[in-house]
Amino acid sequence: MSLFVDTSAWYAAADRSDASHSRAVEILSRGESLWTSDHVLIETWRLLAHRLGWGVGERFYRQIMAGVAAIEVVGSGDLETAMRIGERFPDQSFSIVDRTSFAVMERLGLERVATFDHHFAVYRFGEASRRAFEVVR
Repeated sequence: MSLFVDTSAWYAAADRSDASHSRAVEILSRGESLWTSDHVLIETWRLLAHRLGWGVGERFYRQIMAGVAAIEVVGSGDLETAMRIGERFPDQSFSIVDRTSFAVMERLGLERVATFDHHFAVYRFGEASRRAFEVVR
């Protein structure tokens, strides 16, 4: 099975003091095909480098580039979809990275996501916007 990985899961796996650390490590170690986006990669690197140190951010980057996860590039179509998502959900504080993640996941047909971010459970997609992602926490 394929699993999209959000910043919150990558971060929790890297930070041993994070309350979700053990769970994140377990989820990411199942042998599933992992996917992420270039936006998530950059957001995660920045968060790790800022909170845990430059070296931790660099180690994460090297691991991703070595093939830990497939990296999907956010394209202009995904950015347009992200804008529409913001317009459809004006009452939600979905970040641009969340919205581009939703767009990439929809485009690739990925319905499962490793995340500790509640926004992935709130977002609805598909016909009549009734489907939710399967959130793995």
